[in-house]
Amino acid sequence: MPVIKSAKKKLRVDKKRESANKKMRANIDFVIKKAQKRATPENIKIAFKAIDKGVKKDIFHKNKAAHIKSRLSKLIKKSESTVQRKPAKTVKTKVAKKVKK
Repeated sequence: MPVIKSAKKKLRVDKKRESANKKMRANIDFVIKKAQKRATPENIKIAFKAIDKGVKKDIFHKNKAAHIKSRLSKLIKKSESTVQRKPAKTVKTKVAKKVKK
C-alpha cells in the first residue's frame, strides 16, 4: 500500500480509470461480436464508431483498431457479394448434327 499522499491519490485515480476502461472495452467487444454475427452496414458503422472512440481514449492501439476494422469490412463485402449474387442461368445451345451423305 502507498504511504505518500500523492501515491494514494494516484492509486484512487488509477482504479477509477481502470473501471472506465473495462466498461468501454466490454462495450466495444459486444459491438464487434454483434457486427461479426450479423454483418449489416448499420452494425459495422456502429462498431467502427466504437473502435474509433476506443483508440481516442487509448483503450487499444491504432494498428489493432485498423486490423479489427479491416476484418469487419471484409465481412460486409462478403455478405454483400452473397446477397447480390444470383444463380447463373444455363444456356441451352443447339448442337448441329452432322448428316452423313
